[in-house]
Amino acid sequence: MTITHLNPESMHSNPAFSQGVLLDGEGRLLVVGGQNGVDAQGNIVSDDLGEQTVQAFRNLITVLESAGASQTDVAKLTIYMVPGGDVNAGFAAAQEVWGQHATAITVIQATPGRPDALVEIEALAFVGNDEH
Repeated sequence: MTITHLNPESMHSNPAFSQGVLLDGEGRLLVVGGQNGVDAQGNIVSDDLGEQTVQAFRNLITVLESAGASQTDVAKLTIYMVPGGDVNAGFAAAQEVWGQHATAITVIQATPGRPDALVEIEALAFVGNDEH
């Protein structure tokens, strides 16, 4: 399986994301439902956007690992953040857990389904058959 990050020279480039991600090869698609900043008991970890973002990414990584995948297998992230939330603060917080895996990403300011959640993260990952 090959994952190619697409950043055409004629388009804006940013180290935090890719404009597109091309998946090629045999494998399986992993769809990760919205992850909030909750602990193992389902409690929101903090009322701070950064801390919730870190925990949401930790939860996402846990789901990836349960399928034999990692951050490098993620083709697309969709991040829902409360209106007025500081996107840059969220990205900064995520770096400590997610690292420099610049995948395709969409950030939408919308209220997550859980009232006390400030962020929710979905992912699409391509898990190669050779990894199992």
